[in-house]
Amino acid sequence: MKKSNDRRLRRRGRRDIPMEYNKPIANIGVGDEVEGFYILKVANAKTSNSGKPFLAATLADKTGNIEAKVWDYGGPVGPADEGKVIKVRGQVSEYRGTLQIILSRIRTVQAGDVYDPGNLVPAAPIDPKAAYQELLDYVDSIGDPDYAAVCKAVLARYGDCFRTLPGGKSMHHGFIYGLVMHTLNMVRTADYLADLYADTVDRDLLLAGTVLHDAAKCDEFTTSELGLVTEYSVKGQLLGHLVLGAEVVAEEARKLGMPDEKSVLLQHLLLSHHGDPQFGAAVLPMCAESELLSLIDLIDSRMEIYRENLAETPAGQFSKRIFALDKKIYNHGWGEAQK
Repeated sequence: MKKSNDRRLRRRGRRDIPMEYNKPIANIGVGDEVEGFYILKVANAKTSNSGKPFLAATLADKTGNIEAKVWDYGGPVGPADEGKVIKVRGQVSEYRGTLQIILSRIRTVQAGDVYDPGNLVPAAPIDPKAAYQELLDYVDSIGDPDYAAVCKAVLARYGDCFRTLPGGKSMHHGFIYGLVMHTLNMVRTADYLADLYADTVDRDLLLAGTVLHDAAKCDEFTTSELGLVTEYSVKGQLLGHLVLGAEVVAEEARKLGMPDEKSVLLQHLLLSHHGDPQFGAAVLPMCAESELLSLIDLIDSRMEIYRENLAETPAGQFSKRIFALDKKIYNHGWGEAQK
């Protein structure tokens, strides 16, 4: 009888604790009951070992991501709703060292729902206007008029899309202004390395390739009304941003009367910037600038993966296994010491 009474008291105690509505994901802990509006970043319809359908999801707000499960659930919310705002209710638990919410309720936004988009959309930790202006300043520093002109033409072509687009769907820079952040970080590195290897590398070609290397993600991605990447476009899936980017450079170069050799070299940098065909490169890097661009891209993408995952990993602990790195990483506390 006493155990039964204890269970009732515990249940009553949980009801007496006020549930925090729209609690920031970064502040969520084991045992919390949460309810509110979040972004459905990832939704995978799966089947359990017992043959029952369930939804494995990732919820997001501007403070971070958290895994979620809906057991014995076959819809209607599913993969087609990725990128949308949803309302959920559930309890937070821990599975294999990772927080997750077991959802008891989930639905898409309905008429009359009120929420603040500013609480939901993660943004790059930069001043986007200042970052884009700095990128334009680097373009102005390109001495070769042909390379400078094609950079300006492509950036003008994509306009607001380039300035606001995430750098990816989930692997790295998957937040608004992520493309500008990623590109500017790479251009700063390219400028430094071009000076270090000035006897080998054409700075103007390298900077032009770096500025434009991911610009065609504007054609590759489909975004939600909140600006996050939800899917790949048909052209994005069939061609990818490397090929699309080379096509755009070729088109703009023809309009500008750019010499074919310069156009082909710049296209080569875009087609090879993933380094190896097994990682998506259309061709292997075959000049010093394309080799260096592929390495700079690898550095910045991997350091961003570290930055994002270290922010979610307590000092002195290992992260969960990171798919993009194919390993766990260790947080030795340096970032915390710098705050």
